[in-house]
Amino acid sequence: MAIGEWYHCYTRGVDKRKVFESQEDYDRFLVHLYVANGTRNIRVSDMRDTRLKRVLEDESLDRGHPIVEIGAYSLMPTHVHFLLREIRDGGIALFMQKTFTGYTMYFNNKNERTGALFSGTFKSKHVNEDRYLKQVIPYILLNPVELFYPDWKNGIGDIDSVEKKLLAYPYSSLQEFQSVSIERPHKKIVNGSFEMYYEQLPTLSQMLSDAQEYYRERRPQV
Repeated sequence: MAIGEWYHCYTRGVDKRKVFESQEDYDRFLVHLYVANGTRNIRVSDMRDTRLKRVLEDESLDRGHPIVEIGAYSLMPTHVHFLLREIRDGGIALFMQKTFTGYTMYFNNKNERTGALFSGTFKSKHVNEDRYLKQVIPYILLNPVELFYPDWKNGIGDIDSVEKKLLAYPYSSLQEFQSVSIERPHKKIVNGSFEMYYEQLPTLSQMLSDAQEYYRERRPQV
């Protein structure tokens, strides 16, 4: 991986199993996501208070210097997606290793299980041009739509309803990308910026309309 370049990174649960079974699980993963992005090694299990809001609002927590830029993320019951930029040599690999090792230890301990939780080494795709970047961002941020509308990739779904459900979904960085009026402490997780790539950031309605049109064009004609 090259310093200064963006990568779409993703992985899923081993045997396509659920890796998040409760809100506590999602929140704990986000804690690891935040804590892992630093040059200091911090064991979440050693922290006095591991609640997500408390961790994100703890001004005394010293993570050191960031090792990646997190541009976007989306957590799904069986898989995760990230848009990451390498800012230190080996930063993405280290960040992913810290995040997934820490979360797997938590999940296994909580559920009295052993072994791998995620399926092998994470996959990554180099985002090698601006046009591709503008495709990857909506892909990641709109990923949860299928949880609400299983036929979404057939071009089916009311955009107004989809928009409301997506903005209420707490396990992606969509709200931070859209800069909605209600700010969450989650904004501290995302440290990448895309203003330089757009004359104006697309609205959620625009991204949904473009995605729906794309899926309708690809739908087989009966």
